[in-house]
Amino acid sequence: MPLLEYKEEEILLRLRFENPWWSNKSIEEFYARMKPRPYLNLFWKLVKTSVNRAIVLMGPRRVGKTVMMFHAIERLLQEGADPLKIVFLSVETPIYLGMSLDELFAFARKATGRLETEGWYVLFDEIQYLKEWEVHLKRLVDDYPATRFIVSGSAAAALKMKSNESGAGRFTEFILPPLTFSEYIELKNLEHLILETQITYGGSKATYYQSNNIQELNRHFAQYINFGGYPEVALSDALAQDSARYVRSDIIDKVLLRDLPSLYGIRDVQQLNALFGMLAFNSGCEVSLENLSTRSGVEKATVKRYIEYLEAAFLIKVVRPVTESAKYFQRVRQFKVYLTNTSLRAALFSPLETGSEAFGNLVETAIFGQWLHRPNDGLHYARWQGGEVDLVWLSRATMKPNWAVEVKWTNRYFEKPRSLTSLLKFCRENDLKRSLVTTLDKSGEHTIGETELTFVPASTYAYTVGKRVFAEG
Repeated sequence: MPLLEYKEEEILLRLRFENPWWSNKSIEEFYARMKPRPYLNLFWKLVKTSVNRAIVLMGPRRVGKTVMMFHAIERLLQEGADPLKIVFLSVETPIYLGMSLDELFAFARKATGRLETEGWYVLFDEIQYLKEWEVHLKRLVDDYPATRFIVSGSAAAALKMKSNESGAGRFTEFILPPLTFSEYIELKNLEHLILETQITYGGSKATYYQSNNIQELNRHFAQYINFGGYPEVALSDALAQDSARYVRSDIIDKVLLRDLPSLYGIRDVQQLNALFGMLAFNSGCEVSLENLSTRSGVEKATVKRYIEYLEAAFLIKVVRPVTESAKYFQRVRQFKVYLTNTSLRAALFSPLETGSEAFGNLVETAIFGQWLHRPNDGLHYARWQGGEVDLVWLSRATMKPNWAVEVKWTNRYFEKPRSLTSLLKFCRENDLKRSLVTTLDKSGEHTIGETELTFVPASTYAYTVGKRVFAEG
């Protein structure tokens, strides 16, 4: 008996099943009852303004890309868009395999009876399952300039590489990072712990967020660091209890064992896995290709490639140093590697207690993670013989530091601010009149010589940095 082939009516039935708003003008209750991530507001601006450009929604696995697409559909319906001109297609659905994006769009028009091609919103999920998707998408953008195309996928490294190669001038990338701490607080309905205020910084007022119960906020900050980077884990006590298995099986293993090997032809997956484990365990520490090669037994050139692959997959972020006078090194031998999500370390090893020695590195990692959505090519750390400053921002216009931050998870330096010798030296060297230092739970100001030091708890600083992403748009 010959194999059966999919019939056109079966394809149309599947499309109608995936798009319930064609009949009832609303998305599925499963998605409607989920609280949207605040990133939806930034994403929404692109949905409404990206004319003759496709939006490529990318980021790590399980951070809510599909959910955000459905929330965007819900907002379109609320604003009066024609429900029959909004189509969502999951490209990995077996019945769609082998079809081009153009064919799928044609089937959607046939299923709704809206045969014209203007005014549509077309959303393709899991786009990486279509071979040469970037060629198909570019052609759609060119052929249907009056239609908005939005794609997303979990193979972040593949999406970014293909988008950069083929989508110049036609694709707009939107990176959805793991949860920021401010999102975590909002999704957990903990805003009662936060107070909006102002602090004096450099003689002027700046919006800042503090807590009316810093001990309680710190407890949630520790939970966020160990478990809170993924929306599903953050909102589910059951998943939080078994987060290690969830993160390993559904995120790490799929990226390390499937996404990266298939994209880059990696044969020794065990090598890659071991290197990632080493980097995760040492997140926030300074490393070099030489010591990573020695520790792992992998050639330096291979280590360098693996780090590039892991960064493309949004698992890590590499940060390069500047000198004490904020100059670039002619040859970078050492650099810092941060996990993009602190929950990865807890899943690979074990959750850390707040008093453990390594927890300070995870605090620094978490604070760095709040910057992931912003253009962060100005973010560095300073390193010289005998000195280091954790975060330094170089102005692209002047190539001079705008600010410097020292990340601490202790009150020791609030009590003894003169002990911050590296930070004070860096400020004097670069004529910075002020700097910020995080603490465990203390706030206040000290002036040492001509340098004004503002001290704030690390948890409120992390909240403030993440919150400003949405305030600044």
